[in-house]
Amino acid sequence: MAQGPPPPPPPPPGPPPPTTAKGEKSERTSDVIGKLRPTKVLALKMRASQRLIMSLSQLFKLSKPDTYVTSLDFDEEGLLLLAACSDDSLQIYSAREGVHETMLLSQKYGCHLARFTHHSQNIVYASTKGDDAIRYLTTHDKSFLRYFRGHTAPVTELALCPSNDTFLSCSADNTVRLWTLESQNAQARLNLATPYLAAYDPSATVIAIASASTSSILLYDIRHFDKPPFATFDMRQYDPPRASRGNNIPEWTKLEFSNDGKSLLVTTNHSQGHLLLDAFNGELKAQLPRPYQPTWGILRSAPSSTPSKTPLGQGDTSFSADGRYVIGGSGADRDVVVWDTQGRVSREGEKKIIRPMCSLPCDRGKGAVVLWNHRYNMMATADTEVVMWLPDEHVGMKPL
Repeated sequence: MAQGPPPPPPPPPGPPPPTTAKGEKSERTSDVIGKLRPTKVLALKMRASQRLIMSLSQLFKLSKPDTYVTSLDFDEEGLLLLAACSDDSLQIYSAREGVHETMLLSQKYGCHLARFTHHSQNIVYASTKGDDAIRYLTTHDKSFLRYFRGHTAPVTELALCPSNDTFLSCSADNTVRLWTLESQNAQARLNLATPYLAAYDPSATVIAIASASTSSILLYDIRHFDKPPFATFDMRQYDPPRASRGNNIPEWTKLEFSNDGKSLLVTTNHSQGHLLLDAFNGELKAQLPRPYQPTWGILRSAPSSTPSKTPLGQGDTSFSADGRYVIGGSGADRDVVVWDTQGRVSREGEKKIIRPMCSLPCDRGKGAVVLWNHRYNMMATADTEVVMWLPDEHVGMKPL
């Protein structure tokens, strides 16, 4: 009896190939980074009364133009996108389908720095009014699971541990607190000068805390949180001249480790751009200048800024999943720009500079808040709208 063809060989060992948010096989980040284009522009979900106004007066575009997205976060699986908004709402979108899923209201307390926990139905976020507590919410029945009280001034950062249910909070009350989702009481506390930003390294053993007023970044071993930092990076030499800024505190807006743990990115509002540091010794690898002089109507306020009408934000840059690229707002228009951290480093006097490699054009929304999806080759930007970006094989890289 004739035999059929032999069965195909088994797949090679190792993780499955990366995918896009829609599940197709994906190319490497370096193959698609210049081809990202907006695919979904999602207006903020409105309450019933606002929808009625819109239905009656679309011609006048009465869509609350003073509502801004202040923070973005993808869940652990990269399938959901969470936006905190200045109208005291939390909006959840499907990253796979590009549609709005849920709106949660926090009208009594406000909301900012909303983060998914390791469970995609649970969220922690900072209050912006009423008190300075951190709230732990489940989207299943929209009930609060716990309140984390102790801060006496606005919370300026929430950083969730990548390996367990602990998280850090920074506050304008000059404290950093370590919490666990299982208890309403802080597990540990640090008293520092203006510790407005913090980040976990990918191994979840080191935390970096940025002190704006002292122009320093402190590294702590999370296992010895109550001990002095094992390293301190003096950033004064990289600060812009004092005469070029309105106060004596740097306009730092975000602190982020690359996924390989080798680099530490300090996002700034200054025209000199962002600071790419060696995460082990704090040496400056390069400055990442914006292509244009920043426009203050586009940039969000830094935690160190004095109270103003500028909306809150969480920084307008993000590392790509492979740690090679930094994606950020141009600071002057709707386009998003890309820096290749392995690209050419030029010297301008004593400065080491990496210029943007390309621009990603966008005709809707501004990149005031930027976030890369670390599970898929996609990203999200936001201002008064949420924009999702996917690779488009039919477009080429837009040079600057």
